Amino acid sequence: MGKHSSIKIWKLYKIEGNKVIRLRQLCPKCGEAFLSKHKNRLYCGKCHYTEFISNKS
Repeated sequence: MGKHSSIKIWKLYKIEGNKVIRLRQLCPKCGEAFLSKHKNRLYCGKCHYTEFISNKS
């Protein structure tokens, strides 16, 4: 098995003036973890919540 790469925490936030903006969604079910972005879904690794993204254009 391959090694997992750790996420850089500075890639999850953006600072504008005196405000901190989250760049990823928080999990609506547990509210503690960011949703990871995959090709066709958003996924919470803590509670296993999955939200599928439709590609209808």
